[in-house]
Amino acid sequence: MSVHRVVAGAGAARARKRFGQHFLHDPAVIDRIVGAVAPRAGDALLEIGPGRGALTERLLAAPGCSLDAIEIDRDLCADLRQRFSAVQRFTLHEADALRCDIAGIAARRGRLRVLGNLPYNISTPLLFRLLETIEAIVDLHVMLQREVIERMSAAPGEAAYGRLTLMLYPWVRVEHLFDVGPGAFQPPPRVWSALARLTVRTEPAFAVGPHYASVVATAFAHRRKTLRNALRGLLEADQIERCGIDPGARPETLSPHAYHALATALDAAGSAGLR
Repeated sequence: MSVHRVVAGAGAARARKRFGQHFLHDPAVIDRIVGAVAPRAGDALLEIGPGRGALTERLLAAPGCSLDAIEIDRDLCADLRQRFSAVQRFTLHEADALRCDIAGIAARRGRLRVLGNLPYNISTPLLFRLLETIEAIVDLHVMLQREVIERMSAAPGEAAYGRLTLMLYPWVRVEHLFDVGPGAFQPPPRVWSALARLTVRTEPAFAVGPHYASVVATAFAHRRKTLRNALRGLLEADQIERCGIDPGARPETLSPHAYHALATALDAAGSAGLR
């Protein structure tokens, strides 16, 4: 499987293997992305990985939007600065998106509409990093490897359903918008990509307790086992049953709310143990 980063652009910069760059060159795909984002006057846009700037240019064509962009490639940053230096609504941050002060950008701009082509090898930690500042975000439109989008948007019982699905669910609603074939990129990756929309919930789907992440991670570390065995050491079978859940069920069949119930039971057991 090829790990790749998709960056939109039409310039002459060469793709760098160490960044896994595959430049988006298909105008029809860029049109579909802009159409999905539908930027409006007053929006504070944050683009992660602008690359050669083809999508950046289209976003700046939307009147009344501010656009901040985070790019780690210094050569691409030099090109972007030269190209958009006269645009006062554009601010470039030469930085690693995993370390950039996104909350600080939001403090200056207002709640952000995040978009970009995320590198697959850091996609999960980057999404989790964005969740840390979720109150500063309105929505996200992200291009990723198609199988990652399938994991993000999967329903219980589907093969792609798992930890990533469940960790995103309390905070955002995920829509798999459309797929993008390898031919839309230069050089073409070995995998299909897809665009997803993540809409931040007005209120979390449920209150995420201190044990939610550990229950989910433990269950899916042993997804072929029954819950009775997968959660051994965290919850006993009778505790699982008191949550209204069959201890003989397998992890991929449970809804997010069921995992919330299990985590809440573990929260309560831990609190009781401290008294």
